[in-house]
Order: sequence, then structure tokens, then C-alpha cells
Amino acid sequence: MKKRVIAMMLAATMVFSLAACGGGSADSGQPAGDAATETNEAAGSEESGETGEAAGSEESAGEAEAAGSDMNIAMITDSGDITDQSFNQTTYESCKAWAESNGAQFTYYKPDSDSDEARNASVDQAVAGGANVIVMPGYMFAAAIVTQSKMYPDVKFIALDVGAGDLCEKGVGEGYDYNPDNWNVADYYNTENTYCCTYQEEISGYMAGYAAVKLGYKHLGFLGGMSVPAVTRFGYGYVQGINDAAKELGIEGEVEVEYVCGGQFYGDADITAAMDTWYSTKGVEVVFACGGGIFTSAVEAAMKTDGKVIGVDSDQAPVIDANKEGLTVTSAMKGLSATVNTVLSDIRDGKWSEYTGKIDNLGMVSENPEENFVQLPMESTQWGDGFTQDDYKALVKEIYSGNVKISNDISAMPSTDVKVTDYGSIK
Repeated sequence: MKKRVIAMMLAATMVFSLAACGGGSADSGQPAGDAATETNEAAGSEESGETGEAAGSEESAGEAEAAGSDMNIAMITDSGDITDQSFNQTTYESCKAWAESNGAQFTYYKPDSDSDEARNASVDQAVAGGANVIVMPGYMFAAAIVTQSKMYPDVKFIALDVGAGDLCEKGVGEGYDYNPDNWNVADYYNTENTYCCTYQEEISGYMAGYAAVKLGYKHLGFLGGMSVPAVTRFGYGYVQGINDAAKELGIEGEVEVEYVCGGQFYGDADITAAMDTWYSTKGVEVVFACGGGIFTSAVEAAMKTDGKVIGVDSDQAPVIDANKEGLTVTSAMKGLSATVNTVLSDIRDGKWSEYTGKIDNLGMVSENPEENFVQLPMESTQWGDGFTQDDYKALVKEIYSGNVKISNDISAMPSTDVKVTDYGSIK
């Protein structure tokens, strides 16, 4: 799989780097529980063969589009919507772009509430609408995978950021010990029509923390959403990167980290007030805002004190810097677009069997930064003398080679030489 992924990543990178740029589309006001259908008008037409130019010939282009036109793709949002400038929006835009380029039908669904039952109902609605490929972003879809993958064996399910632990929690239910190694995850969902993947968030979190310290920031903050595993991996990786950079510079005693979770994936007055205290009273210089729309509270507070923000999941500089130019230091990104493009293209090309039953943990596949599933944005990171693009490329090579070790253990806060104050959760 690695060779195939690397080959496709260059094509996917442009989509990935732009995924968070868009604001709402004409669909963004879609009522909860309803669907917005994105049908490529060129599907099946003789004039649409140009979408396959990368295949090298008009004949192969036509074959690719013909295969793509058989795909009816649905994307379901988790607890957010397609304008969240994060997980949902990136997945939505990637699915839509792929469908338009390949003559496939595309529809998105927004559940009418934040519940397993509502997400299951959206799957039912998507299947009733003819979907044969369903893309679901986020751990909240574990329950849907457990129940719906068995109910609809002819549908292909792609679950982004859903791991074995998430599936076991929903599949085992009462009595689950939160150690997926003690259970056979395949017992709890249909492995024959499902592909799951997670991301090595600790690596891009590490890169962001390392870069921030190298760029001169000494008082840093982490604002997570809910303390779910993905958020915690981001946070603990961030702390490790901060610590390693401080040690390299010999300034361990000068660097400090404030750490908290908001208890939700959106900003509000209470979380903004906490960030106001960090920036204005404690002297925090930059906050890694990690958890959907919770970044809005960090941005609102940072603007009052000339503070800075680090984005997450996608390149969030376009939306964050729309509030104030130069507000974003960097973003700890996941390759959501790369995953969507790779898997959908392989389904089109008859390679779905290479994915079924797998729960991949996607991370570093190359020493080339832009080919990896976890990375910093080359264009929008605020490079400086302390951390240049060449320094970043060197760091990526060290991580890829294994010379830099980053722990993915989330059982406890990493041991550090810098001071870390963990405030738990605001709510």
C-alpha cells in the first residue's frame, strides 16, 4: 500500500493544502437530517474524458470515468457540519472534488442530532438514496460501523479516524476494558466491506511544538476539544516536540506549557475567557487549538493581545488569518484529502479488496514532507531563522528514519524537562 500511496500523494497534495480554504458552499445551509446532492453533470458524457488526463491517454481517461460513474458516494458529518474548517469540511470538499473529477454522484448528509442513532439514520438515508460508498470522518462513527456495516453488506464503508479501540468500545459495550488488544475487533463489525484508518497525530503535533520553540516561542498553550485519543495524541506529541526543541536550544528552564481541554468541539464565552487569561495574564504567546471549532475561542483571545495560534487537521491559516493577518504560526495536519483520494481512486480501479478489514495507522511514508499523511504546511508556516523550510525537511528525515522517537502513549502526560501545567477540562 505504501508504494501506491506515495505515487498518489503528489496529486493529492494540492487538494490537501487547499481543503480548509473554502468557506460555506451553496450546500452549507442544508437543514439537519437532509442531503445535498452533488451530481457531476458530465457523468457518462463523451465530453468528460478530460478528467482522466493523468492516466496518460483518452482511452484510460474514459475507462476511469466509466468506473467512477458507477460510484454513488455519500459523506456523513459527525457532530459538526461542512463549514467547520476542520474534519468535516476537509472530507466533504475532498469527496466532492473527487466525484466531480470522476463522473461520480456525491451527496452529503448531516444527522439531525449528535447521537449514534442519528448517525445510523443518516446511513439508512444514504443507502436509501442509492449510495454504494459511504465516507464517515471521525471516531463518533464507530457505532455506525458496528451496526450498519453488517446491515448493508453491499455498501463500501470508509471510516476516517476510527480505530480498533473505538470499534471495541461500541461493539463490546458494558464490560469493555478499554484495551483493544484484549479483544478481537473483527468480531464486532463487517470486515468484508469496511476500511478504517487512524492517523499518527502525535507526529504532526510534535512537529508543531518543535517548530514553535525553534521559532522563539517560550510560553505555549494547548487547547484541546474533548480529551479523546486523537486529541490527546496531538497534545502529547506537541509537548514532546516542545521539550525536545527546548533541550536542543538549552532553554528547558525558560519554556513553559499550559495544557487544557475545553470538554467540547466548539468555542464559547467560557473557553474564550480561559484563553483571555492565558494570553493576557499568564503571558502565553501561542496556543495549539486542537478540536474542531474550538479554535474560534483561541483566535478571539489571541487577537486582543497580539498572540498566535496553531491550527489542526488541515491548513487552517486561511480561516484563522482572515481574522488577523499573521495570526497562524503553523498547522498540525492530517492527510484526510490524501486518504479520500487514494481510497476512492482504488475503489474505482477495482482494488477495494486491498483495503477491506484493515485498520491502518497512517503517518510517515517518505522523507519528503509533502508525501506524508502527517505534516506541516509548507506555504503558510511562519518560517524564520530559527526554523526554516530546510530545518523542517531535516526534521522530517530524522523522524522518518527513526532517529527521532515520538511516543504515542496516551496513558499519562509525557515526562518533560520543561514545565507543563495540566488544568484538566474547562467543562
